[in-house]
Amino acid sequence: MQTRRIGDAQVSAIGLGGMPMSIEGRPDEARSIATVHAALDAGITFFDTADAYSLGGPEVGHNETLIARAVASWGGDTSDVLIATKGGHLRPGDGSWTLDGRPEYLKQAADASLKRLGVDVIGLYQFHRPDPQVDYADSVGAIRDLLDAGKIRYAGISNANPEQIKLADEILGGRLVSVQNQFSPAFRSSEPELELCDEMGIAFLPWSPFGGIQRAAELGNRFAPFAEIAADKGVSPHVLTLAWMLAKSPVVVPIPGASRPETIQDSATAVDVKLTAEEMARLDAA
Repeated sequence: MQTRRIGDAQVSAIGLGGMPMSIEGRPDEARSIATVHAALDAGITFFDTADAYSLGGPEVGHNETLIARAVASWGGDTSDVLIATKGGHLRPGDGSWTLDGRPEYLKQAADASLKRLGVDVIGLYQFHRPDPQVDYADSVGAIRDLLDAGKIRYAGISNANPEQIKLADEILGGRLVSVQNQFSPAFRSSEPELELCDEMGIAFLPWSPFGGIQRAAELGNRFAPFAEIAADKGVSPHVLTLAWMLAKSPVVVPIPGASRPETIQDSATAVDVKLTAEEMARLDAA
């Protein structure tokens, strides 16, 4: 497994997104734990979760608890594992997703995440999504306070635009280490954010790299060049997609979601796929 940098930490170039293991349609816990163990077996050391990854209501933090328990129960050395979580997005329990970017809430949420993860310091804490009812600077200010207090090792933001990235880095005193935005063959509008992260040396973490849970299986059918080049190289269109992302910039660390061991094992092989300039041009134009 190749590595890339988040802050001053070296993590696997491919991460694992935990959301599919905790929201609607999730598998039983045994399969989820097997999926995390398969990721660790493949050399994956970066795991992305959030307190909102649950069915809502009293289940808040379901995925954080699950990821923490799965990593702790693996038989190998986990000292280099970095678990990232997020706060500011909520699931009330009626199937909806809501927002709360108030500084006081974010600090409470981080304290709760600390307990569920069973750590003294959260590896990477990210403001999940801007709340239009709260000044963005105030929300990021809460993340800065958590960083200053030593409750989080690294600070990141998610679902941010270029102006918010620059503002967040300013508020954090140059300590912004990651931006987690949606990016996939079907969703290219985060290209400006990816390019800015490349310029600033900030990790860019694409979420839903296959286009979302409901449409991931259709990736090859929807984007022919990804299927054609994947077939030429003897890999799945999904592996080819991750390889394309990795080739776009050394700051990119894709976090494909998975809920089956074989899925994350397949994704991990993307680090071995090499793409030519011509192939990259075909994929970029797809």
